Amino acid sequence: MAGMLSSTIGRGNILYDGMVQVNITPTLVGASTAAEQTFTVPGLQLNDFLDINCNSAQTAGIGIGNVRVSAANTMAVEFANSTAGGLTPTAGAYNLNVIRGEGPLPSTAA
Repeated sequence: MAGMLSSTIGRGNILYDGMVQVNITPTLVGASTAAEQTFTVPGLQLNDFLDINCNSAQTAGIGIGNVRVSAANTMAVEFANSTAGGLTPTAGAYNLNVIRGEGPLPSTAA
């Protein structure tokens, strides 16, 4: 147990882990591009960990990359378009898993 305390891996306790459903309307993503789009989600806090998936079939050729809280109450989702033409990701309900720690993770910097 003592060896774990000397590790440089950040650790923290989970204060909140919950699922919410959000309705979003993404905009066009250009050909062969990945673009981050932001959406208002009341209650999100900086340092929340997010995971997201679409409740229905996603537009063919669109993938979801990174998802993060970019500011209080703001979710940023990266949509990737792997096709040669512009595509719009599916609009509608998405499941969002929000995990909040008790406090900020300890720094891993020495």
